[in-house]
Amino acid sequence: MRSSRFQKYDKVWVGILAGLILPFFWYFLLINLFDNMETIGWLEPGRVAMDFRQRTSALVGLCLNILPLQVFKTQNMGNAMRGMVFPTVALVGVWLYFFGASVL
Repeated sequence: MRSSRFQKYDKVWVGILAGLILPFFWYFLLINLFDNMETIGWLEPGRVAMDFRQRTSALVGLCLNILPLQVFKTQNMGNAMRGMVFPTVALVGVWLYFFGASVL
């Protein structure tokens, strides 16, 4: 097992923090991207339903949790990986609560 300079961050709370902050960051980034594309005329306003935008941006934000999870895996940070699971599963539950009926 190789040691990395990030081993001091191999804590469950680091994973929980990353699992909570990063999906919201990606969500707001994608929502702003859609808004900016409408502003400059690349998308027609109202062409994509707002519900679809929110639902898809939230889902993509959750799926992008795979990126830091992979970084934690390559750095052998098992505790941080474990910490990321808790908020990710909780946020998936929140997503299903709000958008599950519209998908099913």
